[in-house]
Amino acid sequence: MSLGTLDLQPALDHPELLAPPVATAIVGLAGVLVAPIDPELADTAAFCEKYDVGLEVSANCVIVAGKRGDAVTYAACILLATTRLDVNGVVRGLLDARKASFAPMDDAVALTGMEYGGITPLGLPVDWPVFIDSRVVGLPLAIVGSGVRRSKIALPGSLLAGLPGSTVVEGLAKEKGEG
Repeated sequence: MSLGTLDLQPALDHPELLAPPVATAIVGLAGVLVAPIDPELADTAAFCEKYDVGLEVSANCVIVAGKRGDAVTYAACILLATTRLDVNGVVRGLLDARKASFAPMDDAVALTGMEYGGITPLGLPVDWPVFIDSRVVGLPLAIVGSGVRRSKIALPGSLLAGLPGSTVVEGLAKEKGEG
């Protein structure tokens, strides 16, 4: 199967293209595909341009940290590349935090066991909430990270909604350029 110029193969057949927690998480999940990419082109804009994949099917996984007092709660937010995350409004409220921000890169990498630029909702710590913008769930195939920069995963958006700890959120993200 192909999407753009990606040569997608069953992910279960290619664990070498996945971070270890991702390879473990996809066992038993049908419909998860993977394709190798140039790791220098893992960032969304460069990836979409090189592999002829539309931004409207490319989903980013953003790790956020919510703070209330000394307590820090981490969460993953999944949103389309055509949108931007409402961290200080919607996400802060979902986490019941006084302050919410993007998690520092070193923390995101250490806590997920994944490479920065490849972090994906598959294989995250089980106690983390996963908030998914409702626009992602309707995609026949969504492109997300694989846990490493050298590949991308394609899977039905509806499969993301069934991940442990997942909540589909209307308005989690706003169209870029929208207030």
